[in-house]
Formats: sequence, structure tokens, C-alpha cells
Amino acid sequence: MTREEALTQRRWYVIDAQGKILGRMATEIAKVLRGKHKPVFTPNQDTGDFVIVVNAKGIKLTGAKLDQKIYYRHTDYPGGIRQRTAAELLEEKPEELVRLAVKGMLPKNRLSRHLATKLKIYAGPDHPHAAQMPQLLAVEA
Repeated sequence: MTREEALTQRRWYVIDAQGKILGRMATEIAKVLRGKHKPVFTPNQDTGDFVIVVNAKGIKLTGAKLDQKIYYRHTDYPGGIRQRTAAELLEEKPEELVRLAVKGMLPKNRLSRHLATKLKIYAGPDHPHAAQMPQLLAVEA
């Protein structure tokens, strides 16, 4: 397989997040999104694959992170800082919890914003990407 074929040929992987630890799962997802699992990996090019995460509401956080980890956002108004614990975020938007964990493990540049578009996250067990025939990606619990 030539380099050009490897860049154009993208695989789809599906990960069942039920019972998985968030940080360990996010490192594997970031590695696949960047393409570090391929022999044609180049840091300044998008050589990665697509990743579908299902059952995002079933992830685990170790230790006391569920109550002590705080996520901040700003409304762009004066005094508009808002904060949520990981437990609140898991209850309201489990997809956002996974997205933020993976985003933190990608490089901080324009390429990472492009890589983040290849991550599809769903709170439940169903996803609309059956036509892409995704392969199951094994991640340690």
C-alpha cells in the first residue's frame, strides 16, 4: 500500500464505552484518530481513522474524580464563568465528557480540530453509521 492509498483509505472503528475507564479509553481513541497505529504516521498530516463511541453514559471515572473533577466554560459575558462536576456532566451530556477527554489528548493546533470531526459519540447503544461497516476496537476496561 502506498502512502497516498493509506491517506485516502479510512477505516471506521466502534468502541463500546460501557464499563470502560474514561482516561484509558480516551488515549486509545486519540491514538486511532491521529493515525499513530499505522506505519504511515506523519505528525503533520491526518492519517487517522474514524471512531464511533457508543454507550457513553456507561463510562467510569476512577477515584473521586466523579465529584472532584470540575469542568469550566465561559459564556463570553462579564462574570460568565460556569462550572460543572464530572457527575453532572455525565448525567446531562455524557458525549461531551468523552469529547473533552479526547480533545485534551490531541495536539493543540488546527489539525486537532480537523481530527475531532472524525470522532462520533453517542450516549446509547445505537449509531447511524452501519453503512460504513465499523470494526470493533478492543479497549482495556
